Amino acid sequence: MLHVRPAPGPAPRNLSRLNLSRTYAIRSSSVGGRTGLCLVHCSQCKPLSCKCKLGWSSQPPPDSRQHFRPCSSASEAVLTAQSDIRKLFVANEKIGVLLLNLGGPETLDDVQPFLFNLFADPDIIRLPRAFRFLQKPLAQFISVARAPKSKEGYASIGGGSPLRQITDAQGEALMEALCGKDVPAKVYVGMRYWHPFTEEAIEQIKRDGITKLVVLPLYPQFSISTSGSSLRLLESIFREDEYLVNMQHTVIPSWYQREGYINAMATLIEKELFKFPKPQKVMIFFSAHGVPLAYVEEAGDPYKAEMEECVELIMEELEKRGMTNPCTLAYQSRVGPVEWLKPYTDETIIALGERGVKSLLAVPISFVSEHIETLEEIDVEYKELALQSGIKHWGRVPALGCEPTFISDLADAVIESLPYVGAMAVSNLEARQSLVPLGSVEELLAAYDSKRDMLPPPVIVWEWGWTKSAETWNGRAAMLAVLALLVLEVTTGHGLLHQWGILPPLP
Repeated sequence: MLHVRPAPGPAPRNLSRLNLSRTYAIRSSSVGGRTGLCLVHCSQCKPLSCKCKLGWSSQPPPDSRQHFRPCSSASEAVLTAQSDIRKLFVANEKIGVLLLNLGGPETLDDVQPFLFNLFADPDIIRLPRAFRFLQKPLAQFISVARAPKSKEGYASIGGGSPLRQITDAQGEALMEALCGKDVPAKVYVGMRYWHPFTEEAIEQIKRDGITKLVVLPLYPQFSISTSGSSLRLLESIFREDEYLVNMQHTVIPSWYQREGYINAMATLIEKELFKFPKPQKVMIFFSAHGVPLAYVEEAGDPYKAEMEECVELIMEELEKRGMTNPCTLAYQSRVGPVEWLKPYTDETIIALGERGVKSLLAVPISFVSEHIETLEEIDVEYKELALQSGIKHWGRVPALGCEPTFISDLADAVIESLPYVGAMAVSNLEARQSLVPLGSVEELLAAYDSKRDMLPPPVIVWEWGWTKSAETWNGRAAMLAVLALLVLEVTTGHGLLHQWGILPPLP
């Protein structure tokens, strides 16, 4: 059995946080003086087509000794070693790449069932154990109630989410890049809440007889609410299937430190900066999807720490290119009364306007594909808020999509992980090891699961007790009850307030 070793690198600044990129680095790649492994994401239930021939050789793998020969230079030795590794780990194998993402409705008719799948997830709406039989009926009620408003949002961006279409294109580009690097592989898309579902992708992987699988969540930074949720689902699928349990596989949990990703982000930012009248005066505004604060403070989610380091790495790359613009980071898309990561994007935009900022460039830092959070929330809602707050010049960096440097780097991430495919493979069903690599990710998910009943869900319908969110809702309920009683007494002339003489009787 192979073992995953952490890549060498400087000690993290905050020893209490877990840096997944370092923990599971396959080959150190330097960005801003740091080392680490990075990952990519693209998923689909059908294998994407590719001009590269995807037939796997039936011939036995060549003798490894044939690949090692004297080299005339260090550079030649590096290139030869890389080629040798690819031949050794690709020969006679069927390689698959499973790209994970959230999913989104493709038409307006898909909105309500998509919302049902979302709210039926017990990690989205968390009910007391005694009432969990109401999970699906409640999800049905909420999805029907929210569908009209959500349809308006999707209608404003073309009638549906472009996430699958973009992900398919990324998968095609990734497969072409892998073929160009002499690694024939099939790419699959697995969405969490809409087609193609992760379960559908897994069935196709089995039908194709994949022998080595690299799992790549399409989230640059790891969070127990995004990558963690998808990996937990995969783990449950794998444990119920003997073929999957024995299939060699590996996971790259996060990839925000990869040099290709950092360079691609810096290039997009640089391009948008020069569209402003005074590029050097522009405030670079990184907006990331938020998560409940308790996930970070109580369950040890590394999302906030990885996000902050990601922004730092991008700004260091921009400084190398001569751009020293100020920047800030905020978190968007919060829902419910619980406290989420701060500062909030909407409040930060207002504050920047009050400070006299006139030029703002929004950077969707946690998204690599366009979807409703970028096309509607940022491009419409936040732009309007910025202009109302006194910001005169607004710009937005597009999501990475199929940016060539980004896609090539994703292909490298897959290739670098191949020597470690099989490190978590088990020999029988009794072992049932977790799909998630040994170490920090498994520990994080275990910490999350142990605290699950104490943590606030991303969406809360109602909550009783003495928590902050419960006090908010209970207070609102009490105010409504008092108001209703007051209206009833005033209109009928009967009640305790009239009996006590506080209100005069009706004439």
